[in-house]
This record gives sequence, C-alpha cells and structure tokens, in this order.
Amino acid sequence: MYQQMIFVNLCVGDVEASKKFFTELGYTINEQFSDDSTASVVISDTIVVMVHTRDKYLQFTKKEIADSKQTSEVLIALSAESREKVDELVGKAVAAGGSVSGETQDHGFMYGRAFDDPDGHTFEVVWMDPAAVQG
Repeated sequence: MYQQMIFVNLCVGDVEASKKFFTELGYTINEQFSDDSTASVVISDTIVVMVHTRDKYLQFTKKEIADSKQTSEVLIALSAESREKVDELVGKAVAAGGSVSGETQDHGFMYGRAFDDPDGHTFEVVWMDPAAVQG
C-alpha cells in the first residue's frame, strides 16, 4: 500500500554539523541520498529532512533564502507518543547544540515544546491524548 511521504528541505550552514545534531537526536542518515552538499535525515518511514548547503538549496528555488536564525520560514511539528517523549527529544536537542524555543504548552489533553536546531530552524514536538483526538 502506498504511503505518502513528506520531505522537508532545509538550508544549513554546515551539513556535517547538521548530521551530527540529528543523529544525536536518535535519527539516522540515509547515505544513499547524502553527499558533501546534502544529507538525508530519516525521521520516520514517511518523514525525511533533507539538509542542504546554500549552493545546493539554490538549485531548488529562485527565491531569497531566509536567514533561519533571524526569521521564521517554517515551523516543523513532530508528534510524540507521550509527554515524556516530548521532554526527552527537546532535552536531546539542547544537549546536541540546539536551544529551547518558546514556552511549554500544556493544555492537559495536549502537551508541546519546541527547539531550534543549530541553524535556527524551529521544531515543535507535540503529544496529544488519543482520547481527545477521537472526540
């Protein structure tokens, strides 16, 4: 059965540093789709983050590239299986050189935190009570 995938493409200052950061979060690098200018970071079976050098990223767009440390070009939200897993991933991100972004959001049925990677891209990590989702 076909599963649609999402590929998030990000411009980074240092591909090797990004690979190190994401592997410290527990993700893997798909070497088949990685080289000196790009790394394929496997988040799940259906989510891949492609990190590119500026020159490589410019091959995909004619638009000006946002300075992700100064402006927000996208918020990437990842689900987590529990509140503890939210805190765990944010903790790993900070330990790997990222930083906490924004305030913790605790609405009882939904809990979320966010971190910025070393290049300033914001990742939100959210847990939602399955009973609340079902209605």
